[in-house]
Amino acid sequence: MNILFCSVGRRCELLKDFRKTLGDSVRLVVTDNSPYAPALEFADVGYQVPLIRDPEYIPKILEICKKEHIDAVTTLIDPEISILAENREAFEALGITVLAPGRETAALCFDKYEMARYLARKGIDTIQTYGSFAAFKEAYDMGKITLPVFVKPRTGSGSVGARRVDTYEMLEEITASDSTLIIQELMTGTDMDADIYVDTVSHEPVAIFSKKKLSTTIGGANKTISFKDEKLFAFVKEALKVFDFNGPLDMDLFYQDGKYYLSEINPRFGGAYLHAYGAGVDFPAFIYHNVKEKVSNESCIGMYDENVVMMMYDSVVIKRLEDIKTVSV
Repeated sequence: MNILFCSVGRRCELLKDFRKTLGDSVRLVVTDNSPYAPALEFADVGYQVPLIRDPEYIPKILEICKKEHIDAVTTLIDPEISILAENREAFEALGITVLAPGRETAALCFDKYEMARYLARKGIDTIQTYGSFAAFKEAYDMGKITLPVFVKPRTGSGSVGARRVDTYEMLEEITASDSTLIIQELMTGTDMDADIYVDTVSHEPVAIFSKKKLSTTIGGANKTISFKDEKLFAFVKEALKVFDFNGPLDMDLFYQDGKYYLSEINPRFGGAYLHAYGAGVDFPAFIYHNVKEKVSNESCIGMYDENVVMMMYDSVVIKRLEDIKTVSV
């Protein structure tokens, strides 16, 4: 299987997991805007490409797909998910499986305010969310929400700009200076997420790996512990019915007052998917079965051990400048 990872960045361990599962049955082709992206060193071939919003970006990616006989393509950054979704037909014309959601689902996942509104319309428990200070003030005056609250950018990733705000005056000030912020109820329950695989043949979820966050940094959780709850699995499966996903995704959730709340969905390999893989939930194998063997995967929801802990750490790649090799297209 020739798989293309776009915007590969620092995702070295993910590539190593693909190699561990599939060995010589996979050819890892990767792209990045920077020739110094460390994950380039763990691929069979790496390409330096333009920025994702460059008009030449998709033509360059399609050129790589033809040259490398790509079977499946995915991205590892949120802003590119919609780009793949919008160009699905061009990839599928080449026989390539696009591991990205449908266009409307991709747009919802990137816009946190629209996602919250959509979930509310569909009757799926989610966090109270307001798109402006004026909307918050109206709800606040009616007693529907109290301080403190949580603010974050309407779009974006990696928890950049997300923070708690304790006072009315501070909230008014920061939202006046940054109109991209949305205002949310401050959740005080258990912060958790789930790594999910939606089969590209059956279009059903076949894996849900849930974990509680023990520690987080900018970019996501870096210490997590696995757990299982049939109530969570049922909640996730019900939520997935109102979306059009295809392949791996990461769902952020809270458990509070005896209920699960859906916060966000990142329709790509989550940064902490490494935990799921280490616990035996093997998305690379699922992708191979779907893409090369053209068969659906059997459900393995909940088939992992509880109390498996992930402790993430940093590592480095050291190379001489002349040994760093990427292909320009």
